[in-house]
Amino acid sequence: MVVQKRTKKSRQRGSWTHGWGAKKKHRGAGHRGGRGMAGTGKRADTKKPSIWKDKDYFGKRGFKKKGVQRTIYPINVGQLDQHIEKWVVSNEARKEKEEFHIDLGKVGYNKLLGDGKVTKKIRVKVASASARAVEKIKAAGGDVALAAEE
Repeated sequence: MVVQKRTKKSRQRGSWTHGWGAKKKHRGAGHRGGRGMAGTGKRADTKKPSIWKDKDYFGKRGFKKKGVQRTIYPINVGQLDQHIEKWVVSNEARKEKEEFHIDLGKVGYNKLLGDGKVTKKIRVKVASASARAVEKIKAAGGDVALAAEE
């Protein structure tokens, strides 16, 4: 014959501790003052010096994922068309006859985007460019050379 046994939960009713000893025990990480090295900056100087000695305690460390793209610094073809003459004056670009030559990597950009109008012939060297940007530069009589990012 099967005996119906009361659950432990119901048998512990009326007991403050539910079998864990002192009233404050078994209450999670608060019972031990936090998780890990929590609270190490408190209590005057009792724990601080041990933290100061450990150079790896503060900040992030670990691995950097391979193949993750670096920050993209984009420029639109409209901005390029607007600033190209300023860059010729500052020797960051050059002008040969009616054609401008520029390496966008030297100016600080690594991607060419297609927003805006192109009114000048521009030969651009850049790490990457959108299809629309290449289309607009070629329509104005220029050319885009894609350079591998270093």
